[in-house]
Amino acid sequence: MSFDVAAIRAQFPLLQRDVGGKPLAYLDNAATTQKPQAVIDALIDFYTQCNANVHRGAHHLSDEATRRYEKSRDIMAQFLNAQHREEVIWTSGTTEAINLVANGVGQLFKAGDEIIVTELEHHANLVTWQQACKRSGATLKICPIFDTGELDIDAFDALLSENTRLVALPHVSNALGTINPIAHISKKAKQKGAWVLVDGAQGIAHGDVDVQEIGCDFYVFSGHKLFGPTGIGVLWGRKELLEIWPVWQTGGEMISDVNYQNATWGDLPNRLEAGTPNIAGVIGLGAAVTWFSALDMKAMQAHEQDLLEYATNCAHKLEGMRIVGTAPNKIGVMSFQLDNAHPADIGFILDKQGVAIRTGDNCAQPLMKRLGLPGTARASFSIYNTRKDIDQLFEALKKAKQMLA
Repeated sequence: MSFDVAAIRAQFPLLQRDVGGKPLAYLDNAATTQKPQAVIDALIDFYTQCNANVHRGAHHLSDEATRRYEKSRDIMAQFLNAQHREEVIWTSGTTEAINLVANGVGQLFKAGDEIIVTELEHHANLVTWQQACKRSGATLKICPIFDTGELDIDAFDALLSENTRLVALPHVSNALGTINPIAHISKKAKQKGAWVLVDGAQGIAHGDVDVQEIGCDFYVFSGHKLFGPTGIGVLWGRKELLEIWPVWQTGGEMISDVNYQNATWGDLPNRLEAGTPNIAGVIGLGAAVTWFSALDMKAMQAHEQDLLEYATNCAHKLEGMRIVGTAPNKIGVMSFQLDNAHPADIGFILDKQGVAIRTGDNCAQPLMKRLGLPGTARASFSIYNTRKDIDQLFEALKKAKQMLA
């Protein structure tokens, strides 16, 4: 089935604008995606029709807001193939979701326990576990990668032991685009009795995320990378685990009974959702998932792979350009170097040509050090991008080469 990119693009108002007199080629999708009109409309409709707090109001607006809010939980549970709707916990994003797990199960860790992460980690899935180990006395172990950006699975197997309590890894590397074999790793970890957390920030917008098939215990992501609003994210976790760990944040809504000396906690999902939530964000994310789920996933994935292959071929033809991250199984992320130019200079020149990319260490300083690089320039593609966007990127790169020579 063909993928009608023009029809998709028409639903994204921001993509219609110019930047500096040039048509916008937005290629920073790994940082955040643009928002379709359906999401924008859902946010406007909430604020203009039923803005109220949820769960606790004794009036029509609160009831309507609560219905929309909880409907989004049902939408998300179906999207992820969760067994129970209360396994969907709303957070502010991937970072808070990882911290929620680390400050929950982390209270169960002790000296002698081991946590495994990888050399590919975003800081959010590395520093958080560093701190959990420091608090508990557990040991942090790092699974190495090959120079291509692929995980060394043999090394991972060697790191696994009876002391492994948790494995945390990215579904997809934000810096290199590598797709990790998360189902295989989950199965291996389970054989040792370890929990598995998957950082899905870069994987969620590329389709086919089924937490039952993956076999992990926690899957976390940010809504703004899934065409939804900023400031909203998801922690999916197995109900039997979410129910047992000590709570981290306390306050309104998450309690069952309170007196001046003590308190007891409510049931899921409330026990992990203290305070007034991001109601508009939840409703907007529900709209984003509904919109996204209506797409032909296979056609969408084929389109994204075509963009990656086209960009890769263009890169091979441009003298002085080197792709960083060449794993055979990748999503549409192309990190690169151009001659000896500093990534920030590349990004500045491209911006003047209407091309938006990311430059720097991509919140993955240890990975950059492992690769011997100060940082990279990174173009990342989404469903609304076209070969024309990539042509604009490479015309701008040619101009950058001339200016930086």
